[in-house]
Amino acid sequence: MPRLAGRSFLPFLILLAFAAILPESTALAEEGTDAKLRAIIAGDDRDLADRARDIYRHPLETLTFFGLRDDLTVVEISPSPGWWTEILAPYLRDHGKYYAAVPAGDAPTAEQIEHRRRFSEKLAGRSDLYAKVALTPFGAPDAEIAPPGSADLVLTFRNIHNWMANGSAEQAFRSFYRALKPGGILGVEEHRGRADQPQDPKAKSGYVREDVIVALAEQAGFRLVAKSDINANPRDTKDYPGGVWTLPPTLSQQDRDRDRYLAIGESDRATLKFQKPEQP
Repeated sequence: MPRLAGRSFLPFLILLAFAAILPESTALAEEGTDAKLRAIIAGDDRDLADRARDIYRHPLETLTFFGLRDDLTVVEISPSPGWWTEILAPYLRDHGKYYAAVPAGDAPTAEQIEHRRRFSEKLAGRSDLYAKVALTPFGAPDAEIAPPGSADLVLTFRNIHNWMANGSAEQAFRSFYRALKPGGILGVEEHRGRADQPQDPKAKSGYVREDVIVALAEQAGFRLVAKSDINANPRDTKDYPGGVWTLPPTLSQQDRDRDRYLAIGESDRATLKFQKPEQP
């Protein structure tokens, strides 16, 4: 092989050096974009018990997958007891908008009333973090979770089985569609049911098949744009005596087989990203 002259070899070395530092520079830029979110997730303002669940709930990866930015208008559905509020409210406080859509209706259940009370107390206890949280009604047929066409991102975490149980799932997805701007994103996380078994229409086990979730969203007008296994758990066999609540954090069987369920961890979850079309 002929040797390269010193003059012709110099540009080659410069190109190699540039190629070597490019991935690092890109990584540093990406780090800068989520540094604020990372800091809030790791911060002392979050409850210690909530932070302990990060190994199961992957807040950084999940919110990044949904496309969260600090200048967006975001609606979280049924946020009580405020696990995600501890992250979303301070993250969006200065440049964005955070709506917390809480149970509404003429006759809310005692459980819903208690959840709303506890959530309101949480907000009042840290006005420095939560003063700008806007409470909106969710659940009544005419309730608007945000001004129509105003939201960039609607988020719901492990709620669909509850709406299936009370027959309001289709209504819920329609309210998300109304709130979102054209092109807006609906982020869904739900306990994932087994694809080889029929779906219980009432989802009494707490598990919902992924195809059922997609069908509900598409019926409302959304299209599926991405899915992720960020929150997958292959250890979850989904055949427990107390449904999904057998697993942590609820551990409904108390001390019976406790170590077994702790070893499994929290449920296997579908993480799905839908979009409202740009054009109707």
